[in-house]
Amino acid sequence: MADNLMNNNHESEDFGMTKLREYNMNGTIILGVDAGYGNYKTARCCFPTSVSRSSQLPVFTRDYLEYNGGYYTIGEGHKDFVAEKNIDDDNYILTLAAIAKELKARGLSAAKIHLAVGLPLKWVQAQRDSFREYMMQNRHVDYKYASKHYEVDIVDCTVMPQCYAAIAENLPDFKGMHMIADIGNGTMNVMILNNGKASESKSWTVKLGANECFMAIRNLILDRKAEELPAEIIENYLRYGDTKVGGDYRQLMEEAAKSYVDKIFAELKVHGYNPNLMKLYIMGGGAKVVELVGDYDSGNVTFNHDIRANAKGYEYFCYMKLRRQKSMASAG
Repeated sequence: MADNLMNNNHESEDFGMTKLREYNMNGTIILGVDAGYGNYKTARCCFPTSVSRSSQLPVFTRDYLEYNGGYYTIGEGHKDFVAEKNIDDDNYILTLAAIAKELKARGLSAAKIHLAVGLPLKWVQAQRDSFREYMMQNRHVDYKYASKHYEVDIVDCTVMPQCYAAIAENLPDFKGMHMIADIGNGTMNVMILNNGKASESKSWTVKLGANECFMAIRNLILDRKAEELPAEIIENYLRYGDTKVGGDYRQLMEEAAKSYVDKIFAELKVHGYNPNLMKLYIMGGGAKVVELVGDYDSGNVTFNHDIRANAKGYEYFCYMKLRRQKSMASAG
């Protein structure tokens, strides 16, 4: 069966920005999974990064995975930061859940999968092989998700750099000097592009993700009002820029957020950001709060609020890589 790229006219349900496409190589689906610290994302799905195991069938939710004799409730809360994803067993369970959610969205229950995943920019080289082995620990996986049976053959896995993969398809549009900041929940990836070209010496991974803003908001309100603000309110503020709360809560949230965003811009300047010399492109789950309270020239800064951009980028990047390899093999 020939490889193909299939256009899908359904746009991103949250952001309405990027048209979805399905990538297929010789009957194998290229499926992107962005294993974030706050959320797991595929091209179509996004859910909180948390796993709770039980030997008993869950009572109040259908959002659970049945695998190897255990029941894993997915998406209630968030995980703690773990620098090496391959030593955290929960990441494998979350990946199986992400695959099931994506296959369900495509109307499938069985498939051959080429996983397309990523790691922070400066961690790819050191962790690529171990993360690939971790993701491919089982070539055939038989499990249930939300009471539905799935059979998956994991044919291969390609590990790519976060941030860069998300913009790889659009590199020709980055004329001149650009700084890219991908603000995830646990880390911020930063890179400088010169006419769309990246270099190892001008890419960084910093532990300054949006979770730091979350904790700053939580702690400030706890200190000032002696109240524990519900996590859902803070998460909605970070993602959508709207709290739906009154009084001085919003003012306190903005005060804490402004302090965090000031740190973001200070860090960008450490790595060479100069608004007079380059444009700034901000993406990831932390982009909304930067847009909301940051001090910047709106004509010089672009925001991409599609938090599934990396997952989509992994699929494109992987597809193009496999197509080049196939072309070279044919020519040889």
